[in-house]
Amino acid sequence: METFRVHSPGPFTIVQDKGRFGHQHMGVPVSGALDLYAHTVANLLVGNEPDSATLEITFLGPDLEVLDTADIAVTGAAMALTVNGRTAGQWTSMRVHKGDRVRFGQAASGCRAYLAVTGGFDVAEVMGSRSTYVSGAIGGLGGRALQAGDILVRGRGRLNVTQLRMSRYPVSSSEIHLRAIPGPQDDCFTSSLNTFFSSFYKVTDKVNRMGYRLRGPVLARDPDAPKSIISEPSIQGNVQVPADGQPIILLVEQTIGGYTKIATVVTADLCKIAQARPGDRMRFHPVTLARAHELYREWKQCLGSARDMLEPF
Repeated sequence: METFRVHSPGPFTIVQDKGRFGHQHMGVPVSGALDLYAHTVANLLVGNEPDSATLEITFLGPDLEVLDTADIAVTGAAMALTVNGRTAGQWTSMRVHKGDRVRFGQAASGCRAYLAVTGGFDVAEVMGSRSTYVSGAIGGLGGRALQAGDILVRGRGRLNVTQLRMSRYPVSSSEIHLRAIPGPQDDCFTSSLNTFFSSFYKVTDKVNRMGYRLRGPVLARDPDAPKSIISEPSIQGNVQVPADGQPIILLVEQTIGGYTKIATVVTADLCKIAQARPGDRMRFHPVTLARAHELYREWKQCLGSARDMLEPF
């Protein structure tokens, strides 16, 4: 069903689901929603399965004309959402009707918002996913960001009997604390590992879905450590250190790299990176592998129980 006409797309609005797995060996990254929690809750609020496709909206949102009745929900960054010129809430579902106008302002806090619609956004699956990988022109709406004039179609789904809200949700901060496991090449940084875990690093303007470049105290390699390694698979959360000693957090559109990696951010904290903005400050805190496993289990439980935290209104 045709559900939205895009009048203005915003600077970078793309279709995402949980990601495209099993193809990294062919150079195809996972992609998927950077803030998986916000993506999941948005879907649950409108009665979708968590893997349904949403719009990931970066920093400034689109102007959408509603073409068919549907329930929508917006989560993640606070983006001055309005419906027909009236302020609308986030982390809550609402019904929109043909002729309504849904507009997003600039993010007041956080970086990425997620718009879910009844039935999910219906685009063709590529390698088992609807996620957009813009650099490879894969997935989403023609493998690209939204453009003015696009028509967005939704899948089949039942409208909510009762509108729902999430009463407790994460609020973005300009000071971000990330838990990380040292390594896998922390043995190259024995003289500067303490610096990494005791200093604040500022988010630069060089940020995208491939990674976040940070600026702060230089992370010098040990004199006998290699400047680079044989290229190896990378994962979301790896913190690599190039020749200038300034860390880069890798995200979902990277499959391989040859820089040494001083640490890896735990899965439970990746959503915080998704909401970081240029100028924000980050600090890393060391955890053991055993603790990281505990945090992962807690994170999975949190995602799995999100539906139970919704309440009618």
